Amino acid sequence: MSRILLLEDDLSLIDGLTYSLKKQGYDTVVARTVKEAGELWSRGQYDLLILDLSLPDGSGFEICQRVRRTSRVPVLFLTASDEEVNIVKGLDMGGDDYITKPFKLGVLLSRINALLRRAGHFGDAGFQLESNGIRVLPLQGQAYKNEAVLELTAGEYRLLCLFMQNPNLVLSKEKILDKLWDGEGNYVDDNTLAVYIRRLRTKIEDDPGDPRMILTVRGMGYKWNVSG
Repeated sequence: MSRILLLEDDLSLIDGLTYSLKKQGYDTVVARTVKEAGELWSRGQYDLLILDLSLPDGSGFEICQRVRRTSRVPVLFLTASDEEVNIVKGLDMGGDDYITKPFKLGVLLSRINALLRRAGHFGDAGFQLESNGIRVLPLQGQAYKNEAVLELTAGEYRLLCLFMQNPNLVLSKEKILDKLWDGEGNYVDDNTLAVYIRRLRTKIEDDPGDPRMILTVRGMGYKWNVSG
């Protein structure tokens, strides 16, 4: 049974979500403040975090930052604002997805299921990927550049695996979104993908401003460039 940490202070929303998640077979632990969420995180193990942004004592951003110091557990943000600055900020600090309030319960459950499936799928693969000085061990969920550990979020790690599994092939934006979000790519726009690409380049490219591994193919998509 997957275990979910829900950070939310709206009692009516808490009741509805916990009931629905339980019906889906998820064990849900609820925190109503940032402080409580931090304490629960330090004491327990979770497969997914759902973080509201506006809490009485702070923001879900604070918990995400803390979690990303030690874990790549999937993080989904709940936000009452669809302002791009908040969405980009959440993804930049390591969030994997977001959904704006008010939302349809079925859509939220689909996004949760997709994040958990993807986290499990990439963690179970038993092969090694290697090119451009980058090595990925999917069984251990680790990635290395010149044998130095890469600190990647779950979304960045999935994106890197997808590129490395398709060397020198142009992947359209639609195909990337479909592969990474289990066909729910219509809920994720091009700006979101651009953030993931920029963040991954920053971590793996020698010069992110002049990328040599992840190339943009104008009007088509992106390519994992492997020479030799």
